[in-house]
Amino acid sequence: MCFMLYSHLMNTILFGTAGIPLSTPGSTTVDGIHHLHTLGLDAMEIEFVRQVYLTQNTALAVGSAAREYNIHLSAHAPYYLNLNALEPEKIAKSKAILFRAAYIGSFAGAYNVVFHPGYYLKNTPEDTYAVISANIAEVRSKLEEANSSIKLSPETSGKPSQFGTLDEILGLCSARDGVTPCIDFAHLHAYSGKINTYKEFTAVLDKIETILGKEALGKLHLHVSGIHYGPKGELKHLPLDESDFNYPELLKALVDFNAGGVIICESPAMEADALVLKTKYNQIKSEI
Repeated sequence: MCFMLYSHLMNTILFGTAGIPLSTPGSTTVDGIHHLHTLGLDAMEIEFVRQVYLTQNTALAVGSAAREYNIHLSAHAPYYLNLNALEPEKIAKSKAILFRAAYIGSFAGAYNVVFHPGYYLKNTPEDTYAVISANIAEVRSKLEEANSSIKLSPETSGKPSQFGTLDEILGLCSARDGVTPCIDFAHLHAYSGKINTYKEFTAVLDKIETILGKEALGKLHLHVSGIHYGPKGELKHLPLDESDFNYPELLKALVDFNAGGVIICESPAMEADALVLKTKYNQIKSEI
């Protein structure tokens, strides 16, 4: 049901917001899509982070608006799922939540649904990886049974307590079809206190290409924002101009790698900062 294929995005980055732009006249997702078009942005991540608030019918209306205004859609599943929960009932509930977010997102034409896979809790990283991988496989199979082609996109984490190092996420995505990464560069920076230079950004892109293949660089799904962090990682998102995040060097790396895909801005000033990112990206491309 995805209306926009990533083959259209090769060597091109689209820019959008994590949810309905703050300056939107009106409050619906359709209102937000229209406003994104007015602003000159290209994408929206539908935020199901508290609940899956669309139905099949309202999701179809969202997809129709996105096609009309040529807005690329993704979705973000609720934050509270944990595919490594200690209690079996919480695992079952998390799989059901992820499935519903993906299934409803597919009716809107979303290409992928982003989610935080879980926490290590009392398990080793290796055991956590095995449990999360098996549970993702179950959700993927259920989506295939429902004839949904939407991709599942586990996201890199911003805290050492949370599952989702770059290697873990790329490993999950290399293990099966229908699973693609969400690389949150602000999270990578907050997690390590590093990954904030051109050389470090290119090393990430090199690793993506090595593990997932060159085609993956044309289908990137990225999160970018300013970030406030401490010894335990991510604390909160910040506007770009209030953070040390080196977004010009990231954009330069993406241009040099001929990368394509989508950047979703999660800044508190998300549409303003998405336009900052788009403007800087186009400037860098024009200087080649």
